[in-house]
Amino acid sequence: MLFVDIVGSTALVDRLDPEDVRALQRAYFDTVAGVLHRWQGVVEKYVGDAVMALFGARHSDGFDAYRAVRAGLEIQAALDRRSTVGDIRLRVRVGVATGEVVVDLGDAVSGGHGVASGAVITTAARLQEYAPPGAVALCATTARATAGLIAQRQLVSVPVSGRVSPMPVWHAVGPIRPSVARHDGPLIGRRRELATISEQLTRALRERSPRWVSVVGPTGSGRSRMLHELTRTLSTMDDVSVRWCVVGCPPYPDQVLAPVAELVRNLAGIRHGDGPATVRKRLTDTLTPLFTPDRVAAAVPALQQLLAVPDGGADALTGAAICRDVLLRLAADGPLVVAVDDVDRAAPAVSRFLHALFGTATARELPLAVLTVHQPQWADTRPGPARRVAIRPLATVQSGRLLRHLLARAGQPVALVDRLLPLVGGRPGHAAAYVAAIRTCADPTAGGLPDAVRRAAGAELDRFGGEHRAVLMAAGTLDGGISGAAIDRALDWAPGRSAAALRDLVAAGLLLPRRGGGYAFTAPALRQVAAERLPRALRAVFARRAAGTPRLHSVHSLARQPDSRAAAVHPGAVSAVSAVSAGTVSAGTVSGSPARHAEVVRLDTALAGSAPVPRRTPVSAGTPSAAAIHDISSPLGVRRLRAVGSAGHAPPARTLPGSVSHAGTLTQLPLRSDRLPAANRAAPPVPGSAGRLTRAGVGALPGAAHGVPAVVPVRPLEGLAASA
Repeated sequence: MLFVDIVGSTALVDRLDPEDVRALQRAYFDTVAGVLHRWQGVVEKYVGDAVMALFGARHSDGFDAYRAVRAGLEIQAALDRRSTVGDIRLRVRVGVATGEVVVDLGDAVSGGHGVASGAVITTAARLQEYAPPGAVALCATTARATAGLIAQRQLVSVPVSGRVSPMPVWHAVGPIRPSVARHDGPLIGRRRELATISEQLTRALRERSPRWVSVVGPTGSGRSRMLHELTRTLSTMDDVSVRWCVVGCPPYPDQVLAPVAELVRNLAGIRHGDGPATVRKRLTDTLTPLFTPDRVAAAVPALQQLLAVPDGGADALTGAAICRDVLLRLAADGPLVVAVDDVDRAAPAVSRFLHALFGTATARELPLAVLTVHQPQWADTRPGPARRVAIRPLATVQSGRLLRHLLARAGQPVALVDRLLPLVGGRPGHAAAYVAAIRTCADPTAGGLPDAVRRAAGAELDRFGGEHRAVLMAAGTLDGGISGAAIDRALDWAPGRSAAALRDLVAAGLLLPRRGGGYAFTAPALRQVAAERLPRALRAVFARRAAGTPRLHSVHSLARQPDSRAAAVHPGAVSAVSAVSAGTVSAGTVSGSPARHAEVVRLDTALAGSAPVPRRTPVSAGTPSAAAIHDISSPLGVRRLRAVGSAGHAPPARTLPGSVSHAGTLTQLPLRSDRLPAANRAAPPVPGSAGRLTRAGVGALPGAAHGVPAVVPVRPLEGLAASA
């Protein structure tokens, strides 16, 4: 949520003629609306001379907080430059806050404004009051989400009306160049992928047959880590040094050819902040061995212009063409790999640059390879004999090794591996995010999904709309396995309608097929966030419809199928989406208290994750599994929940004092009905049913967890084949 307000508007209006006031307002609103449109913000409403805007309302890309802050900074700069009535200079304050809201964009589609409801609106309005004229104030969640992308300055916490504790405030200074991530730990797993990519690159360089290799994986899968390892392991070939030209693409670059300009800096050894004389000398030294003196004299000014303004204009395109020629001449002298990380963030001009480079190198039979790293949804057509290498989730054993390494390096108890393992979904980035959340939290058992994990999961889900998103949200509410029949029944669709969407979601890497039928989410966070996209009323409808569909039982080894851990995440956390298939209401993810979470949707207005809060949401522990599922929500060393299947290889469940145990099913904690939402307390028990274990805050590190009874019949499993 972004809140903009004019400083001293009342005194200004009092001393101006009404016609001048109208001209002033028109200039002001036009400027703000133009900036919001550029950064994909949606105007929620105009309140006098204040503007309220939403970011991440229709869909999230994982950088909603960044876009909101950039919009606030640009609004300040644009108003400073724009002439208004007379010699009046408008000064505004901007506040950006991230939180939970219900969002209705139906009117915005028809030309009106969206409607948002939630405490974050008040927070954003209060924040701008603590921003000096010309500044942008941030809440703590927004500051965390933009750390490393926006330079910030923390202020002294300020008192806020109605709040017990003061609110911390940050001021945004301006965008900064993202720093290169450090990869100083050992590479765990990935040996097969590493060997495949190395073999493809080596063949291209040795046979002088250029190849385009794509390393594909979702956020948190370790794509950048793989690129770093490749530059280290493939440094020589046949006793000849391999030259690597590696560049990353920041989110929303200010100029479309910024990655190409970064390639020039890397080739010439130019640092950001070097003066014109230094830049000219280093460019000349780099080009002299490659071109004639006349060509060097003409190329240096063009490259300087590219470095200064890589905006896609004629001068910048001329510099990009010279950069391409430099790379081709370097490849003629020795093996060269041009690698672009996060190429899916780049503008089309970067893709055209790479295509032209690859095409010319192929025609000349140069020892050159192009390596692009991106997410699965990047739809750019790769030319020639392109190779696509998918980064799969780590196996359970590998995830455990990685967690132990991260916990030991962070100075945390290695025993936490058991609690974190079911939550990371085989993604190294998720493992690092959970460990970082524990390290930075005074109480390691408090908090929800880490901000980075929630942002990434929300962005993955928001890649889809219409029926695909409806299938994902319905799947998130299903207890046990996910089947097409259960989804069709929940959505009240004709039998078989969801089959095509399920296949697409498997191909996109969000779901995976399970042996014996059905599907599972590839990461626990995806299921949790998907379930949180539904309002309470619609969730109840889904549950009632799906109740008549037989459950898919699951008894299998996590070591053989690590992603089956997704069954351990809850189907009951709630968020708001109206007209699920139509997409008329859009929302981000949710975490919140039980009194509000069923009503609210985490608007990723500056999608940064919510502040850590205790969760008491009823959470399903999934169907019985042969491996223990440990409760991350309980205090360290106090509670340990296990869901145990009937297979003989399953570890024994430990019964706690006062717990209820059923042979071959579950061991659960003592139940407390006062911890249930009112709707659950009022639900009558089903005759012949037994209590089923549910957990509070799966995927989080909140406070105390409580077992919650649920009405699911307990029946013995009939062998591995039936239970798969």
